[in-house]
Amino acid sequence: MHRPTLNDIARALGYSKNTISLGLRGNPQIPAATRERIRAAADRMGYRPSAVVSHLMAQLRSARTSRLQAKLALVNANLRRDAFRDHPTIPIYVEGCERRADSLGYDFDRFWMHDPELTAERWLRILTARAIKGIVLVGLMDTNHLPEQLGPVWERLPTVVTGVRTRGPALSYCSVDHYNLALVAFERALALGYRRPGLVLDDVIDALVERRFSAGFTAGQRALARAQRIPVFSDVSGPKRPEKFRSWLDRHSPDVVFTLYNSVLDWLRAAGRRIPEDIGVIQLEWRASRPEIAGMNQHNRVAGEAAVDMVVSQIHNGETGVQEFPRATLIGASWVDGASVRARPAGGGTRSPAARPRGIRAPGRRPTLAAAPR
Repeated sequence: MHRPTLNDIARALGYSKNTISLGLRGNPQIPAATRERIRAAADRMGYRPSAVVSHLMAQLRSARTSRLQAKLALVNANLRRDAFRDHPTIPIYVEGCERRADSLGYDFDRFWMHDPELTAERWLRILTARAIKGIVLVGLMDTNHLPEQLGPVWERLPTVVTGVRTRGPALSYCSVDHYNLALVAFERALALGYRRPGLVLDDVIDALVERRFSAGFTAGQRALARAQRIPVFSDVSGPKRPEKFRSWLDRHSPDVVFTLYNSVLDWLRAAGRRIPEDIGVIQLEWRASRPEIAGMNQHNRVAGEAAVDMVVSQIHNGETGVQEFPRATLIGASWVDGASVRARPAGGGTRSPAARPRGIRAPGRRPTLAAAPR
């Protein structure tokens, strides 16, 4: 039985073979109506691309772009112009992006998304003049909406976001799996013997990731009796937050807290809680700068690498940032042990002093975690 080819579709529709190929790959050079007509004809004729040929063509396109179009844009999407340098976590994404781009033969030019002098028209002129064919956005922290006036940039060029899923427009993105991260952290706390976990998380951050942090936490709570399910403390950035936190702490008596903020350790100490003797702390974004705090390594460096792979794939396939079906790549987090937690016997009670893990000893004090900045 004859297997339909691109030439067969081209003859049937009266287009060139190149037009058919671009249309099936969704290339914006081909009008949307024409792309739909090409896809419909391909489906009707039973066309199926050859995996071997597709792989070979991708390699050929990759070789061409490596020689002639080896520039990408690395865009700081954070409100802070210097976030690539002085933010506690964003530079890790940047490192992953640059390492992966270099291994693929690409180089980055850096931009700040909130530069008041860069209109969409000027963006496109600069990107075209520098032969930049793809964009990676890093550092969205306060909103998941991109500036409306820059829409023409994402509509024209391949674009991928790290960290969060954007809306208006929705672009392909790569991030840690926030839901699974929170659920795994909860399950790890239960395995350590904790029975009253609490979540301390700014509502703005939870909303930014579409409530996936709190959703994973809530899913974990289903393993507990209702009386052990503690409400989320979300007033992290409001006024009098240490006092409000103390009130929440005294009222609900969590035996371990999950958080993104190292300042919570100071609030606990101010409330008279010793870590980990009285209460455990699990950091939902473990940082190498504070290895004594147990938590979940989000592997943001890997997310940066994956984002580059995604944008290069868009370049090879003739795609743009704004797509009918945006794609998501989720990176699995992993547990990192630390002195901020200790195993407790299931059902409560305390271990004998000899059985307790040693914390970090401060001079003249019992083993505990040393105070440190956020």
